[in-house]
This record gives sequence, C-alpha cells and structure tokens, in this order.
Amino acid sequence: MLLLTSMLSAAVVGVIGYQSGRSSLRDSVFDRLTEIRAAQARQLESEYRYLRNSLVVYTRGATAAEATEAFTTAFDQLGKEPVTPEQHKAVADYYRKRFSRSTDTASGNQINVAALIPTSNAQLHLQAAYTAPFDDPAKAIKVDDAHDGSAWSAANARFNDYFRTVVTRFGFEEAMLLDTRGNVVYNAYKGPDLGTNINTGPYKSTQLTKAYEEALESNALDYVGVTDFSDYLPANGPTAWMVAPIRVGDRVAGVLALQFPIRGVNRIMTAGGKWDQVGMGKTGESYLVGPDGLMRSNSRLFVEDPQRFEDEVVEAGTSPDVAEKSIRQGGTTMVQPVANQASRLAQRGQSGTLVETDYLGNETLTSYAPVQLPGLDWVVVAKIDTAEAFAPVTVFTRTLVLSTVAIILVVCVAAILLARFFVRPLRRLEAGAHQISSGELGVSLPVLSRDEFGDLTIAFNEMSRNLRIKEDLLEEQRHENDRLLLSMMPEPVVQRYRDGEENIAQDHQNVTVVFADFLGLDELSAHLCADDLLVMVNNLIREFDAAAESLGVEPVRTLHNGYLASCGLTVPRLDNIRRTVDFAIEMQRIVDRYRNESGYDVRLRAGIDTGTVGSGLIGRSNLAYDMWGAAVDLAYQVQSGAPQAGVYVTDRVREATQDSRQFTAVGSVTVNDVEVPIWRLADRQS
Repeated sequence: MLLLTSMLSAAVVGVIGYQSGRSSLRDSVFDRLTEIRAAQARQLESEYRYLRNSLVVYTRGATAAEATEAFTTAFDQLGKEPVTPEQHKAVADYYRKRFSRSTDTASGNQINVAALIPTSNAQLHLQAAYTAPFDDPAKAIKVDDAHDGSAWSAANARFNDYFRTVVTRFGFEEAMLLDTRGNVVYNAYKGPDLGTNINTGPYKSTQLTKAYEEALESNALDYVGVTDFSDYLPANGPTAWMVAPIRVGDRVAGVLALQFPIRGVNRIMTAGGKWDQVGMGKTGESYLVGPDGLMRSNSRLFVEDPQRFEDEVVEAGTSPDVAEKSIRQGGTTMVQPVANQASRLAQRGQSGTLVETDYLGNETLTSYAPVQLPGLDWVVVAKIDTAEAFAPVTVFTRTLVLSTVAIILVVCVAAILLARFFVRPLRRLEAGAHQISSGELGVSLPVLSRDEFGDLTIAFNEMSRNLRIKEDLLEEQRHENDRLLLSMMPEPVVQRYRDGEENIAQDHQNVTVVFADFLGLDELSAHLCADDLLVMVNNLIREFDAAAESLGVEPVRTLHNGYLASCGLTVPRLDNIRRTVDFAIEMQRIVDRYRNESGYDVRLRAGIDTGTVGSGLIGRSNLAYDMWGAAVDLAYQVQSGAPQAGVYVTDRVREATQDSRQFTAVGSVTVNDVEVPIWRLADRQS
C-alpha cells in the first residue's frame, strides 16, 4: 500500500509538471516558428519587389529597346538566309544526342525529338552558331560573337554583355527578348528555345505564352506579369517568369522575360542550409506551397539526404512515382504534394499555428500564413517535429521518474532481496516450465541442492527429456505422413484435407490431359516374373515423373500399365498444351530408349485432350486423388481407340500446336453420338 501510494503521488506530480512544461514549451516553439516564418516571408517579399522593380528599370531603359529592335531586325534577315546542310545536321545532332538525353532524364518521359528540331531558317542559323556547339549553357552565355558575319551576331556582340550581367549578377535563370510576333529573338543562355515562336512553335501553350500575351495587351506603364512555376521543356524543370513590355515611344516593341530565380527562393526558404543557426533545430524547416497543394521550394530532408527523403515520403503516403520524380528533377518544387490543414488555411488568407502530421508522416508544430507576392498565390509553412520540440519535457519527465523510482527502490530493496533468496529455486522451475510450454523441449536445469528442491529438479529434468524423445518421434511420424500425402495428391489438396474438409473437389479451366499406357506389357508378363515386371514398370514411371517435373506437368494417377497426368491443373499455365505434347514425346523417347537397351518389345500409346476437368479426393477409409471430366474421358478414348503405338491428339490440341508439330489424321472416336476426329503426331522432332 505504501509503495502504491508513493507511486501514485509521484505520478500526479509528474503529470502536473509535464502538462505545465509542455504547454510553456509549445508556446515558445510556436512563437519561434512564427518569427522565423514571418522573417522569411518578409525577405522573400522584399526580394520579389526588388526583382519586379529591376525588371521595370530594364524595360524602360534605352538599352532594352535598342536591343529588341536590333535583334528583331537581324532575326528577320536570318529568316531570308539559306541554311547549309552542315548547319541543319549540327542542330539535328544536338537535339538527338544531347538535348533528348537531358530532357528524358529530367522528366522521366520519352521526348519526341523530331517535333522539336527547328524548321525556320532564322532558328536554324542561330542554334547552329550559338546552341549546338556548346555542351554547357554557361559557356554559350559567354560567347558574344560567333563570327558568322550576321547582323544578329553583331547585335549580340553589342548587347550580350548587358543581359549576361543582368542574369548573372541578379541571379535570374534566363533572360529573353521576344518581338511582337512571339519570336524569341534573343536569350542569354542560347538554349533550344532561341529563335522559336512561343505562339506557334513546339513550346506554345505554356505559362510564358499567356504572360507574354498579357504583357503585349497591357496599357500600364510599369506593368510586370508574373507566372507560377510550371513545366517548361527547354528549362528542364519547373520554371516561373517575370515579363514586362518594352516600349519605344507609344508603341510596344517587344517583351523582356526573366526566368524567376528558383535558387534564390530555395536559398531564402532553406536559410542557405543553416537551419540550426536560425533556430530550426534538427528537424525544423519552412517551405512554400502553391494553390495546387504542391511545394514551391525544396524540402529540407531532400537537400540533406535525398534517398532518406524518398523513403520517408513514400512511407507517409506519397506515390513512389512522385518521389522518384523529385529525385530525378533534383528538387521538390512542383512535385511534392503537401496536403495538410496548415496550407489549406493559409490559402484562405488565414495565419496561425497548429499541431498536425506533415508530408513526412511526423507529428509537427506548424506555423502558417499567406505570402504577399502579387500574381502568386503562395503560402509559407514553418514546422518542427514535436519529438524535438518537446525534448526538454522528455528530459524533465525522465528525471522525475528516475528520482521517484530510486526512492521506491531504496525502501523495497531489502524485501526484494529476501524474497528472491527464498523463491529462487521455484523461479528456476517456473522458467523451465515456461520454456517447455513455449515448445523448447529437452530443457535441463542444474541441481544445486540435495533437499526437496533438488529432487523436484531431477524429476523435472527427467520429464523434459522424455517429452523431447516423444516429440522427436511425433515429428518424424508427421514428416512421413506429409511425404505420403504429397505423393498421393497436390499440396493445396493436402492442406484442405489437413484443415478437416470432407468433400474436396474443384473445377479447373484450360487443363490439358494425357493418358498413356504400355503396349506389349501383357505379353511380357507371360515371360517375366512379377518382380522383374514391377522393376521395369517402376523404372519407366520414375523417368516419366522426372520428365513431368522438368516440363511442369503434374502426375495424377499411376497404374501398372497406365499413366494419367495433366498440365495447368493446380498451377495455371498458358502453354499447358505445348508442355503436355512435349511430355508425351519425352515419354515416347523414354520407352523407345528402354526398348532399344533391354530388347523388350514395349511401346507407348498416349492420348491428349484439353478442356475443363474436375479433381478431388474419393473415398473415406482409402483415399484416392482422381481427375475426371470430358477432357479426361476423351483423352482415354483417344488413346484406347488407337491400335498402334504413338501420340494421339484431338482437334483442340492439334490446332494449338500445328505451327510447331505435324499430325496425321487417323480416324475418329464417338463421344455422345458425335464423331470426334483423331490425329496422330508425326515423326518426333528434336
């Protein structure tokens, strides 16, 4: 009673302390998560505004307008220049040998390269000079003049350094100039979309096309259109764009499109990989989610250990194909789904905190809020595993429990030691009895005394030894029974028989039956004694069984002069007819070989049919596994109706194997007043 009272008091104090500490720590973690989430959102919004304002400055400057007009004019001139076969071959080789491999790897889908190969003269000229020669786009962006003498190369030598600086210094993934007809008259990295038309070309109907059209139609002076991340084949991954019209006077001369820097987004959301330093601990992270429920930034676990990320998200319910796509793409943007309550509430414009299960299947403390990025319906989610967040509570609880246990142990140690001393022999016998009850027979306990406990231990050891002997005998008998049953019937039937079923029968579809007997055996019985005849038959049957096992044929019943087997009975096989015919041919070879070696005139006659059969156990005191049905009867009649040795088949068997075997018509048998044609297998083929 004292022990129970002490434990109850300690438990009450521990629960109160645990609840108080957990509540305080939870509020502290939520406050820290909210602070980190708000700071990252502010940083992202600030950088977003900076990029938008930068794009406005670029498009309103004279350089962008002059570059657009120069590249557009030069592009139109290239469209009139003939393309040499060498240029056409260089571009085609680039798409087939380099571009197709990279896009197939990133997307996981086969790309129709032929549909992407440029057809216009201007695009072929540009990609032959600036795209095909370079394996790495980082090299292509540094080339200011391909020295082909074109006006486009002259414009590139003049303006490429300007756009290269814009891209590299401010972290954009790509910069494009488009004329008012949809032609990409310039891009910094000289990729496969250089010279294409986003309205009519292979990359039409993308988010870029929609943003381009809206930019042309906009009348706002400082208009900047923004697209969410989406697939864009030339970029080989999720792509977002900022686009703005380029004005010359009162007219729009073209559009400048800058590819949104996904690396910058990931740098902000992953804190540059320094999660511990910003207070996220070992499991904390923050990420962006779009209106479609997909991530717009990388998962922390993906950055740290992609393989572990794949294993955990699949275990948490993400499709293996989706997880594999993240690995293949090199990021979780627009791939990893986040179907949690926090992102849904943030999409409705709400902000707050809650505890829920994250996309990795872990219980987490979560802080959420929408992000103020005009044109993008993104939300930010910050979370940390409850196991890590509540680790101090766990330490406190462990300390409290250990202290209480130590006090209780000091009070009870003397009584425990005395009790153990008196009941030790009984404990050993109890442990031995548990071992025997769990199936560990033959247990032997040491005899440590000469008193009544010693006598009881000796009797216990004798009982254990006798049980072991009897169990070994029973196990040996069980193995023998199993072997006998398996020799009489298939394993599934054996299992049903063991389960106590009395009437075991089953219908089987698409089963091929072979019935064979020995011709000349009756004549030999007049010259051979019963032992010699039995030895001969058993030798042949053993070879038949070996051939049946190698060909997947199942023996059903064996008589002194007959052999019934099937294929597809218990193990369905699509090629059961071919296997059965091959087995019949092999049986004929075995009999012919024996006849040649022994000199006894024994021949094989076999009949084969295919169709539906039934099988089951017949009898009660004397069990027998048998097979019946129209296919069995017809196989027997086919075999018994032929006076000569050979392999005889029905029409169904002949039609299934006539492409590989030759047959000769030998008459017919009558089945239910119907004449059934019989065919004899021609000379055996190796």
